[in-house]
Amino acid sequence: MTSLSAEHGRPPASPRETPAGRFGALRRHRRWLLALAVAALLAQMAAAMLTTAVRQSPTNDEPAYVGAGAFYVYEHDLRYNPEHPPLGKLLVGAGVALGGARFDAAFTGSQYAVGRHLLYGSGNDAQRVLLAARLPVIVLTLLFGLVVFAFARDLAGPLGGLGALALYSFSPDVIAHGSLATLDVPMAGFLLTAVWLLWRARRRPRRCLPLAGLALGAAVATKMSALPAVPVLVGLAAVSVWSAGRGRSPSRRRLLAACALSAAGIAVLVVTVVWASYLAVDPRLHWTAPADVPSIGGARGLAAGLLPFPEPFRDGMRVQFGFEDLRWTGFLFGRVYLGSLWYYLPAALLVKTPLGTLALWAAGITALLAVPRLRPAAPYVLLPAAVLLAAAMTGDRDLGVRYAIFLPMFLAVAAAGLTAVRWRWTRAVAGALVLFTAASSLRAFPFYLPYSNEAFGGPARTHLHLHDSNVDWGQDLRRLADRLRERHAGEKVWLAYKGQGVPSYYGIRASDPLTVPPGRVRGLLVVSNTWIAKSDPRLAPLIGTAERIGGVGHSITIFRRP
Repeated sequence: MTSLSAEHGRPPASPRETPAGRFGALRRHRRWLLALAVAALLAQMAAAMLTTAVRQSPTNDEPAYVGAGAFYVYEHDLRYNPEHPPLGKLLVGAGVALGGARFDAAFTGSQYAVGRHLLYGSGNDAQRVLLAARLPVIVLTLLFGLVVFAFARDLAGPLGGLGALALYSFSPDVIAHGSLATLDVPMAGFLLTAVWLLWRARRRPRRCLPLAGLALGAAVATKMSALPAVPVLVGLAAVSVWSAGRGRSPSRRRLLAACALSAAGIAVLVVTVVWASYLAVDPRLHWTAPADVPSIGGARGLAAGLLPFPEPFRDGMRVQFGFEDLRWTGFLFGRVYLGSLWYYLPAALLVKTPLGTLALWAAGITALLAVPRLRPAAPYVLLPAAVLLAAAMTGDRDLGVRYAIFLPMFLAVAAAGLTAVRWRWTRAVAGALVLFTAASSLRAFPFYLPYSNEAFGGPARTHLHLHDSNVDWGQDLRRLADRLRERHAGEKVWLAYKGQGVPSYYGIRASDPLTVPPGRVRGLLVVSNTWIAKSDPRLAPLIGTAERIGGVGHSITIFRRP
């Protein structure tokens, strides 16, 4: 007997091809389910970042960026914060302007003083202005999550894309720095976007290469630390054009010429975007080099002088080189030292990355290098991250994993490669590690800045291993004010605070314990954990004779001195 399907010219469907019950419904609606899963991951990330942004007082660098960005938008003047290009600060300043902040153009002072005056001395609600400045970075961070998902999906399919997005959206470091009005996450996100577009240019070079050049230019126009990646991405542009052209069988000479022209075009776009970011602030590019711009000789000075960027960019490079020539105090695993340790960033990342993420990073890197169909992506995902990490490790400022914030982005994409491994339990193990990462991140809520993983005791013990922007960046003045008001009303407070916030604005009435003889310091002694880590000789005798009675946000310790 002929089946109904055969009568209509179709072979009968096999049981495997026939969707049944709820599994069939899942297959039919998998696009909507995928979109829902992506939205859910980004929504929880947005909630975490917004909660963090609302509760935290200014971190150490934010007043400089907020003040400079507002000055760019309101006054079209580049004088403040020349050590960084203007694009990221323009976005921050746009947030301030859209938030309706009052701006006092007559005030003069250092870049930090201008930022503090905007927040605390111009009749503004400081936290409202700060939230307005942070919102553009939060939005960018969420959009970069879509790039992580799209890049990983291109490599390993929808499941790999979801896994990569989960690692990104639950990354404590990305949440912490993506909720601040700083430049680290925007630079890294623009760079990842450029690499993703270069990968897609292997199939659509004419559409994707110009966009990749613009994204790379945006990275450099946000932060100079993107510069070491420029030669790498220019080379990858040539590789993408070569890969795209091989299937179309042009002559070898013409293909090589196309590769060279494409690489040159990317470089020209980078320079163009950087120039455009400066001209957007000041179309006439009035610039007088500040008196404190150092004179840099040797190869570094030659590089700063020869790069085809605006003069304020080159002066900013000289300022950055001058910072690198200073002697900074570092702290790692209880040891205080001057200078830098070459292994500081890998060690700090080991502390501040969830254990599940570390395992998935290692497995993903192995998969990219071992699985034949993923191997072409390895240079795109791994090489820029490796070059940037090597450049960051040569720096002299051991101040935080924010200098390597690109790693959680790039290696989330790499981790997606694990889903391409066809071992029986691979996906189950990968899913379990993602859940472990999510649980570790959620347990830290809302203290993402001082996060450390379970092997190092969690956020409460991070200050024993690291300092500065890894744990205590001045972010907890609001929480300290609440604690003093609720538990210690009327008591004498001595405050040794490391940060750019203004304690009195939050209602903290405190004296400086370093301005009086130690015997007069009685009552509550409140100390930022970075000062404790640095073993300041003026504070050490006071702390040594005091009783620890509590902490605030894992960044401030409260003592009582009889």
